[in-house]
Amino acid sequence: MNKGVVVGSLLSVFLMVGGATAAEWRVSKTAWTAADEEEYGEFVRSIGESDCNTVTSCLAGPANPYRATDPKGLRFVGDCADLPYLLRGYFAWKKELPFTYVNGIYLNDAADRDPRFSKSGNKVGSRATVKIGPAGERTEAVSFLKNIRNVVSSAMFRTSPEFNQYPYSDFYSPEISRESVRAGTVIYDINGHVAIVYKVGEDGRIYYIDAHPDNTLTRSIYGRQIPRTAPALGAGFKNWRPVKVINAERDESGAIVSGTITLEKNENIEGHSTIQYFGTEPNPEKDWSKATFNYDGQEVKYYEYVRHAMADGDLVFDPVFELRAMMRGLCQDIQDRGLAVNAAIRQGIHRKEAPDRLPDNIYGTHGEWEIYSSPSRDARLKTKFKELRDQIAYFAELYYQWDSRVAFSGSSLKRALLPVYEIEAAACQYTYTNSSGKEVTLSFQDISDRLFNLSFDPYHCIERRWGATERSELASCKDGRKKRKWYEAQQNLRNQIDRTYDAFMGYTAAELLQPGGDGKGVAQPPDIDVKTLIESFHIRPAPPAPERESES
Repeated sequence: MNKGVVVGSLLSVFLMVGGATAAEWRVSKTAWTAADEEEYGEFVRSIGESDCNTVTSCLAGPANPYRATDPKGLRFVGDCADLPYLLRGYFAWKKELPFTYVNGIYLNDAADRDPRFSKSGNKVGSRATVKIGPAGERTEAVSFLKNIRNVVSSAMFRTSPEFNQYPYSDFYSPEISRESVRAGTVIYDINGHVAIVYKVGEDGRIYYIDAHPDNTLTRSIYGRQIPRTAPALGAGFKNWRPVKVINAERDESGAIVSGTITLEKNENIEGHSTIQYFGTEPNPEKDWSKATFNYDGQEVKYYEYVRHAMADGDLVFDPVFELRAMMRGLCQDIQDRGLAVNAAIRQGIHRKEAPDRLPDNIYGTHGEWEIYSSPSRDARLKTKFKELRDQIAYFAELYYQWDSRVAFSGSSLKRALLPVYEIEAAACQYTYTNSSGKEVTLSFQDISDRLFNLSFDPYHCIERRWGATERSELASCKDGRKKRKWYEAQQNLRNQIDRTYDAFMGYTAAELLQPGGDGKGVAQPPDIDVKTLIESFHIRPAPPAPERESES
């Protein structure tokens, strides 16, 4: 792909219209006020806190307070990149607000090919904007939203937070605070995924919704599954850049009939900050890898800094509470994975013949594999299991050091944590229907034990998708010899939790089994066994005696 404006053909259907009537986009407000932003946040929060699980059902159901005003026959579908634009544009239409979005981007480096995974990031080339005019000359809202499908992809989020010139990016980098990171804030994962914050807990946990190519909508909690990376790629938290109409003129009804829609520069935006990239301490070289984060006089790692900064008051860690909360979050992630697997099964992808080769990259592709495979989703799940173990190990380390950040005074962390683990593990179950129509129930511990056996390949039977290896559970699987060979060949890819979008993976099964070569995964998975970790904890020794001043 040559360097130039990149438009169109990068994503699946965004909005589908079946007999929908025309609806003009009336603009009556010159800018998004603080009240509008709060109402938008409530709109997003309503969807996040509902039980809807597809983009279609979320916007057609009771979670959407504006659904009754939709043209008849209107329905919505979308993936992760679509969702922020869909919700923001839809809300702006309903509330008669101005709206503009990036509809063309340039690659920063002509050597890059896919703008969704460009190594040097992108910059904005052009924008599409809602027309301002009298009745009959305004933007037709349904068509405007529908046309976004030809343009928007995760490439639009892959811009530097310091890109600060016309035609501007759609987002700016907010400060990490409860005032700035709020319902409606976007989170960009440079590995091709986008999410939207819908709630921030008192303990600093950030809850988000995300959509997927199969139109499912899921919920999760921000953590290390969304990596912090170079600012040129635009990773992290993003707020919508303020939009305003200048030189506005109105008709007798109050509608704006002339004027120009513009965007604010970074320096004019309250709450703009690049701390998430360059740290809280001086960083004259602006080297993101050397950024340091200080909270309340103590240097902490980035994700801990985010928890502290987002907490409502001083944050101390109760290992018992943290274990319970993280396990419940993981349980939700397991249930949500089932939505993806079931979507592939419903479409009969597992009955199709397996391709002779993998896509050139299993994490970033198009078509059937993009919609129905789950390597990226599975990698995020594995990362969260690893984060659970790593966090409990970290809390234990602080506990044994008598660190004031840990609010647990008992002498045995093991005796406190192990019963909680067992209770939560027993309460979390997932049941799938096997190829013979019988239900198979897996516990949290089952999923943990077989985590790196879960197949991401949509051409595998459902038993393989859920990591079956025992003959009794696999008896109902109809996969033939070719698919069994693919399952064996993909083991090292299943062991890998890092998503490598620049690696070639278009191997045959035989080639994948041969040693050597990039893009073939790793031989050993990381340790995610939190139960064994907890069982290894020992009694905490008495605190060190305070030092006495020497007598002169």
